[in-house]
Amino acid sequence: MARRKVSNTLALAVLGLLQEKTMHPYEMASTLRERGKDNSFKVNTGSLYDTVQSLLRHGWIAEVETVRDSRRPERTVYATTEVGQQEFVSWVDELIRTPATEYPKFMAAVSYLGALGPERAAEALTERVRHLDRQIEEAQQMLDETVGTGLLPRLFMIEGEYALHALQAERAWTQRTRDEIRDGTLSWPETWSDPKDTP
Repeated sequence: MARRKVSNTLALAVLGLLQEKTMHPYEMASTLRERGKDNSFKVNTGSLYDTVQSLLRHGWIAEVETVRDSRRPERTVYATTEVGQQEFVSWVDELIRTPATEYPKFMAAVSYLGALGPERAAEALTERVRHLDRQIEEAQQMLDETVGTGLLPRLFMIEGEYALHALQAERAWTQRTRDEIRDGTLSWPETWSDPKDTP
């Protein structure tokens, strides 16, 4: 599989927005944030402008016009090119079909859960459940406010559903594991049962 000239997933988001209509970068950033997509893509002004310039340099997008509001500086509006459209569709197809190896920090930490000892591990997992509950509530609220109200078609926020299900699955596993530690069904090696207190 050949490496793409542009592989930053923020570029995928930009190309995705330009499927809907032409936009300038400020509108792109605002739209991503309004739709909660800054949870899926790392959105900041510098990286967005760099991404737009990279897409422009490789011919995936093109300048359409420059607009000026009396109170704001000139803004360049972009559209996807034919090449960009082909790359976008090919890229989405590849990402959907082929699972990529990812290295989540939580999975790395869980592989050493035993180092915490049963009590501290249960406490840590309990706190994670609380954080997950908040994230689940926020994800559900975002879906309710966009898809639930008809503001956006469900397909435009489908990754929000995926994220919600992933959070719910992680919460279920985390709580179940915490409960197994507390009821003793997840046994601890003696050497790791009583770790020294560390901050």
